[in-house]
Amino acid sequence: MIDIPSSFLLDAGEIKFPKLDLALKEPNGLIGIGGDLSVDRLLYAYSRGIFPWYGKDEPILWYSPDPRMVITPDTFHLSKSLKKTIKSSKFNVSVNTVFSEVMSQCQNVPRVGQSGTWIDENMIKAYSDLHNAGYAHSYEVFYDKKLVGGLYGVSLGSVFFGESMFSLENNASKVALAYLIQNSDYKLIDCQVENKHLESLGAFNIPRDLFIQQLKAFV
Repeated sequence: MIDIPSSFLLDAGEIKFPKLDLALKEPNGLIGIGGDLSVDRLLYAYSRGIFPWYGKDEPILWYSPDPRMVITPDTFHLSKSLKKTIKSSKFNVSVNTVFSEVMSQCQNVPRVGQSGTWIDENMIKAYSDLHNAGYAHSYEVFYDKKLVGGLYGVSLGSVFFGESMFSLENNASKVALAYLIQNSDYKLIDCQVENKHLESLGAFNIPRDLFIQQLKAFV
């Protein structure tokens, strides 16, 4: 049984979160329960290193894990095979042309080791609102005019907070990430939690305190 501090119970009428040093170690980084997914709250949360992540039939759960996985342009690893794929022009990449389709694919494409998805209809509406407000963006990969891969996330200052990605063709999501890094001025890509797939591309863990310092510098 997890002992949840009363300060973690968020009021939908007030946008605030507990101090991050109160975040639980297990589950790693839990810092709030409830509230809402309004544009204002999401922007407030992301700017402070907090993001929503919850499962079916759960309330909105807010996290700021420690450590935090990130990628920088300097650490991004472009393998020989990925370089070859990009140079082949097999794929076409666009930005923000089919945001809702990217979210839908991220919601529905099966993932190894996962029985479901955290992307529900409330999440789709919330990030669509962020997209319409100019803060959420999608990077889309097409093959033969069909959407076969992509990613979406939130952009604040020089930081891109990655939310989810998908592939229907080998390397399609990697192509999207490579395009994002090579065609933007982002200094930091937030990957949230440890992920072996992203680690192979150059992602690495940093302490939460350092991540927050970098947010203050870049957002």
